[in-house]
Amino acid sequence: MDNPTDSRILMSMSYDTDILISGGGLNGPALALGLARAGFNVTVVDARPETARAGDNFDGRGYALALASKRLLSAIGVWQRVAESAQPMNEIKVSDGRSGEGPSPFFLHFDHTEIEEGPMGFMLEDRFLYRAFLDAMQEQERITKITEDSVVGQEIDTTGVTVTLATGKTLRARLLVGCDGRQSGVAKRAGIKRTGWGYGQTALVCAIAHEKPHNGIAHQFFMPPGPLAILPLPGNMSSIVWSETDENARRIHALSDEDYMAMLRPRFGDFLGEIELAGARFTYPLNLTVANEFVAERVALVGDAAHGMHPIAGQGLNAGLRDVGALVQILDEAKKRGEDFSSIDVLERFQEWRRFDTHALVAATDLTNKLFSNDNPLLRLGRDIGMGLVNASPALRRTFMREAAGLTGELPNLMR
Repeated sequence: MDNPTDSRILMSMSYDTDILISGGGLNGPALALGLARAGFNVTVVDARPETARAGDNFDGRGYALALASKRLLSAIGVWQRVAESAQPMNEIKVSDGRSGEGPSPFFLHFDHTEIEEGPMGFMLEDRFLYRAFLDAMQEQERITKITEDSVVGQEIDTTGVTVTLATGKTLRARLLVGCDGRQSGVAKRAGIKRTGWGYGQTALVCAIAHEKPHNGIAHQFFMPPGPLAILPLPGNMSSIVWSETDENARRIHALSDEDYMAMLRPRFGDFLGEIELAGARFTYPLNLTVANEFVAERVALVGDAAHGMHPIAGQGLNAGLRDVGALVQILDEAKKRGEDFSSIDVLERFQEWRRFDTHALVAATDLTNKLFSNDNPLLRLGRDIGMGLVNASPALRRTFMREAAGLTGELPNLMR
């Protein structure tokens, strides 16, 4: 008769997959591709159907990808699929002012030629990037994708994690990674608490068509209610991320398209000629939320599940892709050394690597938003003088540009 203890040990050592990823947005697929290329078998569980975001229709949603993020996407076989649809960001102009008054005389101007690394970043529409991830995962035999299902339970033991899906199916993996957003269920079930607060701001997001070419220049215009980002898309198109107070945003979003544009035009200005709405309009509440721990037993958090920040510097997805690069490298190195790659000792190396960089970025975006999203005359004078001083110093300009391009700090191998 078989020994029941031996049977339990055998069961605990059998796995459906090496790593199970909860969340199929962008960070989840990027992590799956990086891990698969490192020799891991990966399962991605996505609550949405693949058709939810994979259509061909333009809706204006896009991402500002830093140069380092572009390198990672190249390394995992995605950038080659989207390069023709990407718009290089060759310059960034940052200014301060009020609606209808134009920018102050003090500003920042970053030109990519000063860092000699190529464009500081690229704008890429969501529809192209998401489709590229789907196609790349389809071609990777080490990746299994489960759609229209979600992780609703997780049970940790000494050798792995047993995951329960909403459909009742159970899967066993050595490691569970939460890429499931700011309200991460993986984090909650692991007992990981969060720190954060709301900003009382909502982002109004849309795309506009304009009469004049943007020449690959991104603009960040700081106004008292919040910043307005104008980000270049291919052709005479730009993506708009317009931060307003929650109350103003609700009122503006409820307007007709014609009245919406009447509110946007004095904030936007006329430097690109006539403008008109192109595509749908979206809103997103703006808040800060950071997981107190990025790892637990047999669990790791990546992207917004670990840190959700203000979009003021456009670094949300870029920070998530840094997580991806770091976690792939840590797990790959541990596996090559013969370690249990899902052990807490290994996972804490990932946390140590990403925690300082993440907290520094979160603090910088939080402080910048609080410093610029007001009309205090003393703060306005101080920040305008500060921008003028930075703009007058080539060394400081290059430092800020390298930061924007994601080229500072300890870069994962996939971003080198």
